[in-house]
Amino acid sequence: MRILLDLLLLIGFCGLGVLLGLLTGLLPGLHVNNVALILLSLSGTIIALCDPLFAYGISHQFILVLICGLIISVSLSHTFHQNLPATFVGAPNEETALSVLPAHRLLLKGEGYKAVSLSVLGCIGALLTCLAVFFPLRFVLGSPLNLYSVFREVMLWILIAIVFLLVGTEKTQITEGGLQGKAASAAGMLFAAFVLLLSGLFGLLLFEVPVTSPVGLPAPVLFPALAGLFGIPTLLTSLVIRPVIPEQNIEPLCLNRIERKSSVLSILTGSAAGIFVSIIPGLTTATGTVLAMNIRQKSSTEQTIVTTTSVNTATAFFVVIVLFVIMKARSGVTIAISSLVPAEAWIDISMPATLVYLLMFLVLSGCLSYFSTLYLGKFFARKFSRIPYLPLVSFTLLFIISLVVLFTGVLGLVVFLVGTCIGFLPICWGVRRSHCMGVLLIPIILYFL
Repeated sequence: MRILLDLLLLIGFCGLGVLLGLLTGLLPGLHVNNVALILLSLSGTIIALCDPLFAYGISHQFILVLICGLIISVSLSHTFHQNLPATFVGAPNEETALSVLPAHRLLLKGEGYKAVSLSVLGCIGALLTCLAVFFPLRFVLGSPLNLYSVFREVMLWILIAIVFLLVGTEKTQITEGGLQGKAASAAGMLFAAFVLLLSGLFGLLLFEVPVTSPVGLPAPVLFPALAGLFGIPTLLTSLVIRPVIPEQNIEPLCLNRIERKSSVLSILTGSAAGIFVSIIPGLTTATGTVLAMNIRQKSSTEQTIVTTTSVNTATAFFVVIVLFVIMKARSGVTIAISSLVPAEAWIDISMPATLVYLLMFLVLSGCLSYFSTLYLGKFFARKFSRIPYLPLVSFTLLFIISLVVLFTGVLGLVVFLVGTCIGFLPICWGVRRSHCMGVLLIPIILYFL
């Protein structure tokens, strides 16, 4: 009876997490890290609601583990469902920004469902890859090889090298001025360096802003900053640019032998980049995507989508493993988890019990998200022409602004507006929006100095 009840609770919390991840995925600008912090603040309320379960032998500690699993399910579900608005609405967040153009190319050809199917392929492929490698990698990062200790000694130089790689591989997409070849590369690097440094200055000033919630909620200053940098500029752009979308083809994804081999390579490359991002502080999935695309060099529209989505899911998976191996929280999700339950170090072959439960959440939420994303992708492809596009984007804008005011007050709204202004620069100059992650990279580099 007790085992059945534990299993039902696990499935219930996982299902709720998948639904919340669907919500964060469909509403660009609502960052999953902020949802994690909200759930952390509501943990006392959730425990109180579960009070009747204590009479059946359910412990307080197990409820805390279930809340951690809920947060993880939100995170993993988000990596699947965020590709729906990136494809159909044209409103990506920083994690999907680099896959939007390829997805829209397919959408404008009537293959929006194919773009969603490819994104799901990348996500589930990365999940399976991480399941296959996380156990041996534990012994590489931790004892006996202790590779993380090597990384830690040269962390500053790794971060600086990544900054140079991001800027040095930029090439502006502006064509009206006739920039081509070396001129486009020089202009792109100049624009990228300016955006990165400006975002870094914004990040240095950010944590000096005493934001508070007018209703007593947790007030994470990164919420308005990230929403402004990544969520709002493309939403506003989507209100202005409304392309004519053809009827969508809804056939199951079918890849030939060469495409299957290329997809496997894309998944492995994206997963490796995601694992790297989960280890190095200050990096995001957008940065990992740039690294993966530089490794892949020339790739097709389809393989670009597979690579970028693999990075996101691999990162969401491996930040959980990293928390127990090197005892470092590399995301808002793992910060929330470590605040709820102590992260027991994984020091030998046997895994900590908490990690075993969290792995169950990762696998189950990934399976549920796989099917729900395909179903919703097919629904959007069929009904896209009937969906009220303008009201949908307008509602998303108002919803995000309301959350900013609710959680961070007037000062948060100022941060939000400044972030939005900076976030428009990459769009106007035709460079990658990942340079806006200087908001975290520059302060971390200065910390290591």
